[in-house]
Amino acid sequence: MPISTPGITVGVVGGGQLGRMLGEAAGPLGIELVVSDPTPDCPASPVVRDQIVGDFDDEQTLHELAERADILTFEIELADPDVLDAVSEETGTPVHPAPETLRLIQDKLVQKRRLEEAGIPVPDFRTVDSAEDLRAALEDFGYPAMLKAREGGYDGRGNILVETEADVEDAFEAIEGPAMVEKFVDYDRELAIIGCKGEEEVDTFPVTETIHEEEILRQTVSPPRTSEAVQERAISVAEDILTEMTGRGVYGIELFETPDGEILLNEIAPRPHNSGHWTIEGCHTSQFEQHLRAVTGLPLGTTERRELTALANILGDVDSRQDATLYGVEDALRTDTISLHWYGKREVYNLRKMGHITTVGESPATVLSLIGEVSEWLTFRDQ
Repeated sequence: MPISTPGITVGVVGGGQLGRMLGEAAGPLGIELVVSDPTPDCPASPVVRDQIVGDFDDEQTLHELAERADILTFEIELADPDVLDAVSEETGTPVHPAPETLRLIQDKLVQKRRLEEAGIPVPDFRTVDSAEDLRAALEDFGYPAMLKAREGGYDGRGNILVETEADVEDAFEAIEGPAMVEKFVDYDRELAIIGCKGEEEVDTFPVTETIHEEEILRQTVSPPRTSEAVQERAISVAEDILTEMTGRGVYGIELFETPDGEILLNEIAPRPHNSGHWTIEGCHTSQFEQHLRAVTGLPLGTTERRELTALANILGDVDSRQDATLYGVEDALRTDTISLHWYGKREVYNLRKMGHITTVGESPATVLSLIGEVSEWLTFRDQ
């Protein structure tokens, strides 16, 4: 792709924090971004060329986005693959990753069936259409087990841990739609890999350990606190998964490491992912730059890690929805090696992802200790 004035324009469905970080990565590449998002002045709007206000699945909105772009991509799975297909055919604007990949991943049951058929190791799972189905499945799987909404869930939303038979009715009613249940995985740790597919190249970023609480990602550290053999196995599984994905871009691949060192797939996101935010400071090429390189057909950048890196999400710690004012920023920024990323969201509520901090160092214990300490200084509660 030769760079000219104006350069290539990428249309992004979604203008949240991922769209914002894509915008920050686009400028140095000579790429301009236009985003579509239903929220006026969305988080991405200050760092992109323009925003089209409209729903993620609104055909008129996406048609306008495609008319203004050379390539379409998306930063949220709520985009409608059928609308993307139709808009791409009407305008001639290609979509990456391909709508068929989005269609595969949007339904967790379809995703798991397809990958199991391809030989990817996955937890035991079953579709459930009623509380009776769930109860029968759990007689086989045992308690606890993970009930998941087949569609619409992300970042832990739509996942409910069913711990006892007494939880079955309430859990199924809370899903409010098609569901599946997975046998609970007794894992040692959760791992993640950002995979990337370019025009001809396929690559993976280094393995990352992800630390969750209440189904929300709290911290990451790369390299993970596990063996080289486990990391090699995780990369092998990720590479097999990438062969099943159609279209250029980066893919967030979440994995379980079992006590015997085996790797099981948890979920896939066909976009940049929270588990890869550490790459902004930690790698020569960030996942956001890599996604833009991939979708525009540029050569992929090196995925080599520059330094051992840890991340902590900045989460809402308030009891009710309110204007977002983050306190403790000056103390955090006085700390050597701490980098702050603010997502530009105007309202905060409990556990909402509002930003993240990263740090680099020499050992996982050191960086996790520091990132945990600094996280405690950051709060949305009035000081």
